[in-house]
Amino acid sequence: MFADKYLKKNQHRSLIDDLPDVAPGIIVVIPCLREPDLHQTLNSLYACNLPNCLVEVLVLINHSETAEPETIQLNTVTKTNADKWIAEHTKSGIQFYALGPVVLKKKWAGAGLARKKGMDEAIARFNSFNHTGGILVSLDADTLVAKNYLTEIEKHFIKNPKHVGATLAFEHQKIALDEKHRTGIELYERYLAYYKRALQFAAYPYAMFTIGSAFAVKADAYVKRGGMNRRQAGEDFYFLQNLVQLGTIGEITSTKVYPSSRLSDRVPFGTGPVLQKWMKGEEDLRSTYNFEAFKNIRELFLQINKLYKIQPEEYEAFIKSLSQAMRNFLEVDNFYAELKDLNNNCSRPETFHQRFFQKFNAFKILRFLNFAHEKFYPKADLIKQILLLEQEQQA
Repeated sequence: MFADKYLKKNQHRSLIDDLPDVAPGIIVVIPCLREPDLHQTLNSLYACNLPNCLVEVLVLINHSETAEPETIQLNTVTKTNADKWIAEHTKSGIQFYALGPVVLKKKWAGAGLARKKGMDEAIARFNSFNHTGGILVSLDADTLVAKNYLTEIEKHFIKNPKHVGATLAFEHQKIALDEKHRTGIELYERYLAYYKRALQFAAYPYAMFTIGSAFAVKADAYVKRGGMNRRQAGEDFYFLQNLVQLGTIGEITSTKVYPSSRLSDRVPFGTGPVLQKWMKGEEDLRSTYNFEAFKNIRELFLQINKLYKIQPEEYEAFIKSLSQAMRNFLEVDNFYAELKDLNNNCSRPETFHQRFFQKFNAFKILRFLNFAHEKFYPKADLIKQILLLEQEQQA
């Protein structure tokens, strides 16, 4: 079976004993920690139009081995309520499972390990049928979905069989928010869109949204890239940037997921913590990365062909032609050593160009942006930067 080695390496033990008569085509995985309103997400999925394939929904209720008694009690109640909900909601074509509560080792307990545990269970189920093309979908326990959510995911992968994954359009829930809270989430959404579009402008080929509740991945691709990581936050970002090295990640815009806009301090960064800081006046979502920094990135990325088999003296001349911010960053980052290694292992310009972005990837871009704003550029007004980007794109 295609995932035998992966499951053995990760010491996976199945949480579900039974298997369906036919292979599931889509498995939705939902990590769940202290979620009293899980039923709303389940109701949203239950109301979906169903695709032609069998759908399974795995809710992985989890907490750390050092969790507070209150958390353990709430998760126990969640499990009881979820089992009751499942017993009352049977429908041909979709099957729900409430797993756990699973106790996570304190060293790794967090969003990444919880998502990994659930996804590995899904892989084990696909593996039982050797279904390499099964679609593994990531969702959160506070997120709602559009009625055509499941059918559009199925359509996308039928239409694009070579895609290794896909992101989904999203819009945060905004009902019953006070004015400041609503303003904060709207600014945050505009920032996310600005960042993605600015990366596209900068000629980065893998610009995408990385939202944990809004992506899907093929089963064999998940296994080939080593599965989900165990990061306590940002696991979605790291996973998708790793996955993109394997093949094309599409973008599904014909349906939507609706993540929560709630305040949270569960993880060190992400929507919840950002909004909480905004509400406390500790973070200004009206300012963002200066557009000039993205122009610096574009200047480099449009000249990648000049770096193929470049000699040391030519490299020195090349970086002197770049912006001071980029030049200083490449020097501090010792990028020439990475470039030299890349050139030593690429016999064709096409291969070099593709692998260049394995070196200068999304992580390095983020490091450059932070470096540039520490030393060269002030953070700037978000709306003004969006307008500058639009002007450049129209020029």
